[in-house]
Amino acid sequence: MNPTTEDQGLELSIVVPLYNEEESLPELVDQIKRALPSRSFELIFVDDGSTDDSWNVIEQLVEANNQIKGISLGVNQGKSYALQAGFNEVQGQYVVTMDADLQDDPAEIERMIHSLESGYDLVSGWKKERFDPVSKTIPSKFFNWVTRRAAGIHLHDFNCGLKAYRAEVLAHIQLYGELHRYIPLLAKRAGFGRITEQVVQHRARKYGTTKFGLSRFINGFLDLITILFVQKYLQKPMHFFGTIGVLLMAVGSLINLYMAGIRIFYNAGIGNRPLLFLGILLMVLGVQFLSTGFLGELINKNHIHNRQPVIRKRSE
Repeated sequence: MNPTTEDQGLELSIVVPLYNEEESLPELVDQIKRALPSRSFELIFVDDGSTDDSWNVIEQLVEANNQIKGISLGVNQGKSYALQAGFNEVQGQYVVTMDADLQDDPAEIERMIHSLESGYDLVSGWKKERFDPVSKTIPSKFFNWVTRRAAGIHLHDFNCGLKAYRAEVLAHIQLYGELHRYIPLLAKRAGFGRITEQVVQHRARKYGTTKFGLSRFINGFLDLITILFVQKYLQKPMHFFGTIGVLLMAVGSLINLYMAGIRIFYNAGIGNRPLLFLGILLMVLGVQFLSTGFLGELINKNHIHNRQPVIRKRSE
């Protein structure tokens, strides 16, 4: 991202990741132009390894309009990777992400920018009325409910691709896996907590087929667990691993003391008792968890000076 964005006067960067959307791209460009007549903007298409003619269409659009840029990933890397590739190239003061399938309405962008101009760091779209099949809407509602409860951010639609950000927010986050769903959580963790939600119009798909699959939600939940763990224990890994280690060692020690009492006071054989092996196993696991916690603390201390906190300044 260019730190001199405001001096250059470019207000807005629109990042559109896509996979096999050749038919919708020219129409999407026309809709964006009509929706933003008074904004200076750039439109960045990120082709995520399309197997149709999408990249050729993008090249034609780039030649016809100097506001449009194209990025080709060569092979399909996933939406998070595609978004990050676009974020690395943006020049605008504000950044908007949207899907290429024409289900997001570019007319919503202006209201989102107004919210950013009023002081918000991130504006997330909410497809309150959706035109998707039940096989997609029901899992999505469940996913959003779980994410809302786990993340502590009251958004109705984490999956909505239509979002707007201040450019500085994206400079402090890095996407991989399925983390594009959790950009609000990542932004909050980075210190950008002024997040709001905007009801946006959702339209039925006009061309092509949905890229939705059950694996997206499975991978998404795994990434959510990763984020929540890192968010809570990144700077104090010993609190997590050490607690488990101490509990395991305590239980293992009690079991072994019990077995030792049987051997000493009752002169009973304990060498073939499963409980003895369980006690030893728990103590070994406890030591391993404590060692992992120590290693985490050493790694954390080694990198602590590389962390760049968000510093907000205001003029009187």
